[in-house]
Amino acid sequence: MIKVVYEVVPHDGGWAYRLGGVYSEAFPTHAEALEAARIVADEQQVGGDSAEISWQDENGKWHEEYAEGGDRPETEVVDGMWQNRGAGASQSV
Repeated sequence: MIKVVYEVVPHDGGWAYRLGGVYSEAFPTHAEALEAARIVADEQQVGGDSAEISWQDENGKWHEEYAEGGDRPETEVVDGMWQNRGAGASQSV
């Protein structure tokens, strides 16, 4: 099973969540970015209809593939604020 990890990090003078090297919009507060990351992670768990999808990778290349509606990844939100407080201080939320 695929695992998708969203990390909440400082970005553009505010906070954002990041998946790989791709950032969300910037949020004014850490709490807003954390809540948005949790919402997106929860939405990843909702199954749907199978469909053709297109997505853009970190290099800007577009891909198309068939996605099974019930094939959902495992998700996790990692709070980057806790990771920056010293060794071993990471917290999954």
